[in-house]
Amino acid sequence: MAQIIAIANQKGGVGKTTTAVNLAAALALAERRTLLLDSDPQGNTTSGVGIAKETVELSLYESLVEGQPPAESILSISAIPFLSVLPATQDLVGAELQLVERDRREAMLRQMLDGLQDAYDYIIVDCPPSLGLLTLNVLAAANGVLIPIQCEYYGLEGISQLLNTVRLVQQNFNPSLAIYGVLLTMYDSRLNLCRQVAEDAKEYFGAKVFGTPIPRNVRLAEAPSFGKPILLYDPQSVGAKSYLAVAQELLRRIEHPNVTLVEPPIPHAASASAPSEASESAASVTQEPSASASVGDESDPTSAPASVMPDGSESHAEPEPLPEVTTHE
Repeated sequence: MAQIIAIANQKGGVGKTTTAVNLAAALALAERRTLLLDSDPQGNTTSGVGIAKETVELSLYESLVEGQPPAESILSISAIPFLSVLPATQDLVGAELQLVERDRREAMLRQMLDGLQDAYDYIIVDCPPSLGLLTLNVLAAANGVLIPIQCEYYGLEGISQLLNTVRLVQQNFNPSLAIYGVLLTMYDSRLNLCRQVAEDAKEYFGAKVFGTPIPRNVRLAEAPSFGKPILLYDPQSVGAKSYLAVAQELLRRIEHPNVTLVEPPIPHAASASAPSEASESAASVTQEPSASASVGDESDPTSAPASVMPDGSESHAEPEPLPEVTTHE
């Protein structure tokens, strides 16, 4: 059965699409059968892996609204053999209006994905920057949600609204929905504000905060314009190494405490101005008792062999404005 992971935050510009694309690529390079599902009508996830939106004939809209078998809409990514994409187009804008009058409208995506459960190990879903019916469908279908938080003042605003939505989904539609982790994005350790936001996030979410934040990185920002995940565009960049570390930590939480992702080697024909595509098969996974080659700090609580949803509530006080959310230890 596939693990369905929603990348969700109703605030725009926090790194949802970047995280969805690069986390899916990292999992696929680790030889996990991965489906990247774009549920955002903007279609940035689709173009972020090199698919021209104007060439897409069948998309999520046809599968979700018109009942087209989703397998017919899925596209393979030749550069990453274990990665497939279910693209989105602007047609998805009308999906909420067309679904609103249907019975069990919040379960349409779950029903659609039932036939794909055995074909993939992970289904990574990029949510739109809203808490509308599309996001509700994703949360109702997901096993867990990963929340990117931008390391700026406004990044923490609205988190309580998202957590309220998660709590309502848990109570009404998907009791098993868990928070798989909180990812700090656009982090700059030189800025006091970034460090303060990181401390605030760790104070509330505790061990659910990933040990590796995603830094501001020029290569990471350039990669979408070339239609490549950062692991193909520049596998030796700090952004690529950060997403490898996040993928490793996620796999440890879900699968095995000793999962280790190996950094891609420098491509033979790589240069600073034009990174090579020779890295398409440059990552692998090993599951060994020794974790000496792992990325990140082994002493970090999020790397411990705990449950999927480690709960830090006993040692971290919860601020009053944020609601209580079931964590499914």
